[in-house]
Amino acid sequence: MSIVVTGATGHLGRHVVEQLLAKVPADQVVAVVRDREKGADLAARGVRLAVADYNAPETFDGLFSAGDKVLLISGNEVTKDRPAQHRTVIDAAAAAGVALLAYTSAPSGLTAALADDHRATEKTLLASGLPYVILGNGWYHENYTEHLAQVLDQGAVVQAAGEGRVSSAARADYAAAAVAVLTGEGHENKRYDLGGDEAWSFAEYAAEVSRQSGREIAYRPVSAEEYVRALIGAGLPEPVAGILGGVEASIAKGELTVTTGDLTRLIGRPATPIADAIGAALRE
Repeated sequence: MSIVVTGATGHLGRHVVEQLLAKVPADQVVAVVRDREKGADLAARGVRLAVADYNAPETFDGLFSAGDKVLLISGNEVTKDRPAQHRTVIDAAAAAGVALLAYTSAPSGLTAALADDHRATEKTLLASGLPYVILGNGWYHENYTEHLAQVLDQGAVVQAAGEGRVSSAARADYAAAAVAVLTGEGHENKRYDLGGDEAWSFAEYAAEVSRQSGREIAYRPVSAEEYVRALIGAGLPEPVAGILGGVEASIAKGELTVTTGDLTRLIGRPATPIADAIGAALRE
């Protein structure tokens, strides 16, 4: 039996593999990568590599074995047919008779267009007959802290989310939840909606950046249209900018406030506070 992680060299995938290596022997971990060179450091530690691409179904032929546990990390090509990409993995897993397939989805309350691909994938997964776990990952701290340099340059946090609140958590926290279901028992055919322990507003986020950086950072709310135009001006493709604008509207409606407590229960500890993530980003 192996634990197979797709998208293993991505931001989330690397966290998952690292945490798996602390719990199981390296030769029980299979990292699915598109580029073998990017996974060379994992192979050097004893992780088995499999080269496959969501866009090439034939590359998944024979990749899984009966009894494997699989983590399907959702694709990041939001302008492509992600449900079809994910179906490639699900079909291959079903044909092999894997013991469990966990999928990184979105919280059940999210109605933004970003969630459409996830809902379609969930339907495919449930129809497959596979034992499944749906991990409804909320927003990542890193969606914001990775752009702190720009915030400091502008002296402002610019968002179109109004007074909406976000229950974000660190990528490492979501990875820990995935590892818990891949290495634990009793998670079959369950859904977990995952988010941080405390939701925060962008005004509070700006205040915390101010406190830790020693610089005056304001929260500047803008309209969704202005926000999307700014993203396009920064070089994002228009469809991607539109999707992110839709997420802002969902935040304003409270759809990324997750109150289940599922994340903390799965990982057995409090989730990483946003203040800690801001501090770590400022030290980098």
